Amino acid sequence: MSAKESYAGKINRKLNKKLRIIEVAAGRADPDLVLKNATYVNVFSNELCQGDIAVAEGLIVGMGEYSGSHEVDVSGKIVLPGFLDAHIHLESSLVSPTEFAKAVLPHGTTTVITDPHEITNVMGTDGIEYMLQATEGLPVDVRFMLPSCVPATPLDESGANLDYRAIDSFYDHSRVQGLAEMMNAYGVTHGNSEVVSKIVAAQAHHKKIDGHAPDLEGNNLNAYIAAGVYSDHECYRMEDAIAKLQRGQFIMIRDGTAARNLEALMPLLCDKYVERCMFCTDDKHPNDLLEKGHIDYIVKKAISLGADPILAIKAACHNAARYFLLNNRGAIAPGYLADFVVIDNFNDFNIEQVYKKGALMCDHGVLTDFPAPEIDPYLVERSHDTFHLRPLVPESFDDSRPRGVIGMVDGEITTTDAGYADHIDVAQDILKIAVVERHHNTKHIGIGYIKGYGLRSGAVATSISHDSHNIIVVGTNEADMAAAAQKVVDLNGGIVVADGGEIVAGVPLAVAGIMSDEPLAVVNEKLEKAKEQCFKMGVSRGIDPFMTLSFMALPVIPTLRITTRGVYDVNSQQYI
Repeated sequence: MSAKESYAGKINRKLNKKLRIIEVAAGRADPDLVLKNATYVNVFSNELCQGDIAVAEGLIVGMGEYSGSHEVDVSGKIVLPGFLDAHIHLESSLVSPTEFAKAVLPHGTTTVITDPHEITNVMGTDGIEYMLQATEGLPVDVRFMLPSCVPATPLDESGANLDYRAIDSFYDHSRVQGLAEMMNAYGVTHGNSEVVSKIVAAQAHHKKIDGHAPDLEGNNLNAYIAAGVYSDHECYRMEDAIAKLQRGQFIMIRDGTAARNLEALMPLLCDKYVERCMFCTDDKHPNDLLEKGHIDYIVKKAISLGADPILAIKAACHNAARYFLLNNRGAIAPGYLADFVVIDNFNDFNIEQVYKKGALMCDHGVLTDFPAPEIDPYLVERSHDTFHLRPLVPESFDDSRPRGVIGMVDGEITTTDAGYADHIDVAQDILKIAVVERHHNTKHIGIGYIKGYGLRSGAVATSISHDSHNIIVVGTNEADMAAAAQKVVDLNGGIVVADGGEIVAGVPLAVAGIMSDEPLAVVNEKLEKAKEQCFKMGVSRGIDPFMTLSFMALPVIPTLRITTRGVYDVNSQQYI
């Protein structure tokens, strides 16, 4: 068959499908599904409408009066468009994309925009390819923004160093929407050509560019937006959000596990601003997914705080779909994907059914099973071999010189400058913290001190260490620090708690050192046991012992951070 004939055959198949859609919409043929007597949210007129909703070929074909062989009476219920998470790192769920999809589908999420930044910092472009294959064909549509900062800054030592050329070919993939959070705001505003070239390349492909610029203001904010950054998900103050919105950025209102900004940004959910707003979670740990939910949790919370339910629904689906130019989802209207969430009412907001392209995927909490996508064996093997370093011993963490003290802030991932220390002082909550380079056996180990973690004995180590995912470890003594960190290596990645020279808790994360091969419920059980062990050892119950620790290595968030080369002052851009 010639290429011309193949193309003609493709057009003919699509033509036949389109003709059937027209026949069903016009009432001349039976739909595949009819939601009878529906009350549904109309995101265009901002009201509740009534009528039957007809589905054919995975699309909504009409609302009004329809009948067919497969009818579902939804009288007394409210039908919503499927929810869309505007920015998430799937890796933060600590499980495979298949397990993630199983967790969020019952909560009404039908589309997510992921940034595979975490696995790409470990595996380079193999990480992008791994996630593309691991999400192919899932009943949750997974769209991609390509990682913009691998590594996040020149200060990081990650598994790869990608310029715009390395990621350019991925823009041709049908599920790639653009360039992910440009967290190197300093590089943009100060005209770093390597950083800005990534924005230029994304624009050359007519793609979106997401932002990451907490507290950026004045002319630096103008420069950042003028460079071509279209959104921001790091706003935690109304003043910051309004300044960015007034300059044309879209605001992603984030409420996840590590950062919860909804309450502070609630005033945005009004007629004046909501069209420029959408919801995202950024990072979502297993317990949050199992106990609270996903985007539905944000919607329920917004409504409970006084938001107009219809405006909250728009922020949960339609606004993000428009921003990412996903023009066939986020609404209940002819030609849109038949992605539905059926709830009882706005006050209780119990999700009763979830449909994906007209297929019932979850019925009163019972999920329709689906297979995991196949992944190239090379990528599977590569993802399970990402630790390359010499054995760690107590002497690896010896250091008597004065080092900067990172001051933790309750409920935030920002830090303060808490002065200097030259030894561990448990009574004063001064603990040793270190980051061990694990990708290229450079033997680099950055050492400092931290105040506010609360540990009174033992040590905690994890290979989830944003964004380069080296090993970060905090402890009350060097022996337990070495035991915990070495166990992370032995597991090919994970979270480990050590006390008195013994491993007392752990969560294996063998996929690139950041995800588990096990089911979500199993991972959650191990994670919660490890957390409880940390709390028994003194860690404050007001923080997540592991997620909070993982952000201490991210040198783009003020004030002090720990890298493989030591304590770094983000504000002054120098080591201290």
